[in-house]
Amino acid sequence: MRLRFLALGTLALAALSGCAGMTPTAGQRQLLLVANDEKQSWSDAGAVVLAAHGRDSVQVIDIGTDPLAPRNVVTLPMDNTIAGPPTNLAITADEKLALVANSLNVVEENGVRRQVPDNRLFVIDLAATPPKLIDTLAIGRQPSGLSINRAGTLALVANRADNSVSVLRIAGQKVTLIDTVAMGESVSHVRFTPDGRRALASKFPNHKVAMLEVEGEKVTYNKLDFAAGLWPYNLDVTPDGKLALTADNGNSGASDGQIDTVSVIDLEAKPPRVIDKVVVGDGPEGLAVSPTGKFAVAVLLRGSNSAKNAYFYNRNGSVVGLRIDGRKVTRTNEVEVRGLPEGAVFSADGKYLYVGNFIDQDITILRVDGDTLVPTGKSFGLAGHPAAMRGRVTH
Repeated sequence: MRLRFLALGTLALAALSGCAGMTPTAGQRQLLLVANDEKQSWSDAGAVVLAAHGRDSVQVIDIGTDPLAPRNVVTLPMDNTIAGPPTNLAITADEKLALVANSLNVVEENGVRRQVPDNRLFVIDLAATPPKLIDTLAIGRQPSGLSINRAGTLALVANRADNSVSVLRIAGQKVTLIDTVAMGESVSHVRFTPDGRRALASKFPNHKVAMLEVEGEKVTYNKLDFAAGLWPYNLDVTPDGKLALTADNGNSGASDGQIDTVSVIDLEAKPPRVIDKVVVGDGPEGLAVSPTGKFAVAVLLRGSNSAKNAYFYNRNGSVVGLRIDGRKVTRTNEVEVRGLPEGAVFSADGKYLYVGNFIDQDITILRVDGDTLVPTGKSFGLAGHPAAMRGRVTH
């Protein structure tokens, strides 16, 4: 009889949870990495204001145990910068290791502060309790967007100031620089395809995307480029490896009041090519494809760090949903978030989206209902200004 009452009680609770529609099922730990930049801000006139270095951090956050109530696992003092796409960090598929690149440092000479390229890549042991920094590597100048293959054996880093891509071997907790691939011009981000046999690099100053071939640990650039939209700053791929999407920022990493696009690249075509462009809004920078492969999002700056008297200034940025149906990508709805949104990360099941708001120092939590973004009214405060965010490799 007692077991019967317990069973009935469990069913009743499940029914109530279903009616609420907002209460997630408790799950296993799933990690999210957030890099905070405390050096850069903007004046009311939209001018960059630089502070001294020394207060940046990287947070390891658990979004799996309770998707609507993330838990901070550890905050590590670590240099980081908002310069570049919000993809300068990554977590291996087994969540045992993380890489974080720092693209720029602030130096002061004769009372004047300026930014100079860095060349450091940090290695974090996520299996430790708590997670900790275990190594620092010197790679190319101004390392920015990076990617780890799904096998967890190889990483690629786009070096903006060196016009190159660093190739890194991952063997357990040991990360080693094994090669550097010349790209001929500046690259902002690089992303493996799910099978690990190719990678895409955004050559944003010349509005192109380059294809890299990967055979074992050998990465080759055979000069295969294809035209994207204006300033393709960020990119991602679908889990089946058939499509890639680029966030065509339109203005070298900033808003300008013009309407911008997401380019759709057919990776099965020979050679790969852009087959469509989807109009999304002003200043797409953050970009993420859901692990389901049926949905993606573009994060719009919307002038939220621009001069307050600019005609295109908005206090808050927004997120645009993109439905993926075969090779057809279609804009769905748009949800306003907060000031200067940068990184976007889906939960591993694709049911939730986490968006980092740089100005407001928090994460907006959205729910994904089919191909629609739904505000949950929930947010999570951070230890600093989130310049970049990444979850574990899912595809």
